[in-house]
Amino acid sequence: MGCAKGRPTVILNGWKQADPSLLQANQTRPNPISAGAAVRNHDLVFLKHFSMVIGFLVVVTVVLIAFAAYMYGKLPVEPNPAKEAKIAARIGPVGSVYAGSTGAAAMAAAADAAKAAAASQVAYGGTLDGSEIFGHLCTACHTSGAGGAPKLEKAAWAARVAEGVPTLINHAINGYKGPDGNQMPAKGGNPSLTDAQVEATVKWMVGQLK
Repeated sequence: MGCAKGRPTVILNGWKQADPSLLQANQTRPNPISAGAAVRNHDLVFLKHFSMVIGFLVVVTVVLIAFAAYMYGKLPVEPNPAKEAKIAARIGPVGSVYAGSTGAAAMAAAADAAKAAAASQVAYGGTLDGSEIFGHLCTACHTSGAGGAPKLEKAAWAARVAEGVPTLINHAINGYKGPDGNQMPAKGGNPSLTDAQVEATVKWMVGQLK
């Protein structure tokens, strides 16, 4: 038996051979290469299973989104009042034809209905401020004198005021055609004015005469 580089050897027939116990120990020692390969295989299996789970979740998500879109499409669409009103106005008749006494009665009824509808909406927020109503409506004629309307001057209103303020209010509410042919439209041409608003405006105008 000899020793080479610290390892015991057995000399048989002039040949050096390693100690059999050492060979057996080397054979039973774990192989690091095979252990590393086992770890990599385990990781690949995990990644495979993880990918399958992710893929399944993606498929489920897509199916749920498609189902939600389908159900949303089944919901009834709520009507838009403004849009429906525009459509009705667009497809409604442009005018009406009236003939004979029946047509005249129908035309008068339609005019009364239009006046009633306009009167149902109080003008200028229902204000009783005569100056505000005058500024919105009456100033167009009574400031410029258009159509023979008297301006807010004392001389132009002297004969009218002499008839009394109640008479002026009545003429303003119901309309009036003077002896000179000039005509005051009822409520200044705005039927949505209330009688109280007309009265307040007439009193304000009389108070402004100089």
